[in-house]
Amino acid sequence: MKTHFHKYTLITTLIYIGFILSAGISNSQSPIMTQEEHKQFLESITYQEALEDTNNSKRVERSDEEWINILSSGEYRILRNKGTEIPYTNEYDGFYEDGLYLCRGCGNPLFHSDHKYNSRTGWPSYWKPIRDGAVDEKEDNSLWMTRTEIVCARCDSHIGHVFNDGPDPTGLRYCMNSKAMKFIPEES
Repeated sequence: MKTHFHKYTLITTLIYIGFILSAGISNSQSPIMTQEEHKQFLESITYQEALEDTNNSKRVERSDEEWINILSSGEYRILRNKGTEIPYTNEYDGFYEDGLYLCRGCGNPLFHSDHKYNSRTGWPSYWKPIRDGAVDEKEDNSLWMTRTEIVCARCDSHIGHVFNDGPDPTGLRYCMNSKAMKFIPEES
């Protein structure tokens, strides 16, 4: 009888430990999003949702493995490795439809088409972000010069640079990479 009790206790304890371990593994190792799932996530964001998204406190943190999995190689080169597109050949340089531009890394609203202008530089340019806190600035000392890098305030992805040669009223030119952004058309 005593041996039967010990076997029962031992088996119950092992099952309980196995359950706890498997629950811990499944919670800590959630499946990584695919490129297609990330694309669907960005496509699901409506103009109105993006326009009303003013929460600057949301942070998006991903491992390098996750970034590699959800971004194309060109997007990864720009957003995570601070690359730059070739001028005049990118998607949004000569694009002037009404709508919003979101961070391609996390969906954070960055710029409104009302603030876009033709800077004749070969990259999409804006004279201000959609709201205060949408982007952050970092000092960039690459290429033997000092510039101000613009990153997404939510996921810290590289979007482009800002220069002091823009139009009124700000005098700023936010010179962005098309591959770093996703356009959402204005709903009629």
